Amino acid sequence: MTGSDSSPPAVLAAARSRGRSGGQKPKLGPRQVQLGSEMYDSCELAVQQIADEFGVSRPTIYRHLDKTAE
Repeated sequence: MTGSDSSPPAVLAAARSRGRSGGQKPKLGPRQVQLGSEMYDSCELAVQQIADEFGVSRPTIYRHLDKTAE
């Protein structure tokens, strides 16, 4: 069976039955998000410095900061 032989919902259902959920894994774990948020709140480091520390981009840091603010 190839991907072109099946409809997308059937392929996704088959993947889920094998334990796959889809999507990319988060770049930062919960502990890293917490640390990044604390670094940002302390105003000692710029967002770029925080991003460099974790090996991610500035938009990734801002995305996680937005989620923690909610």
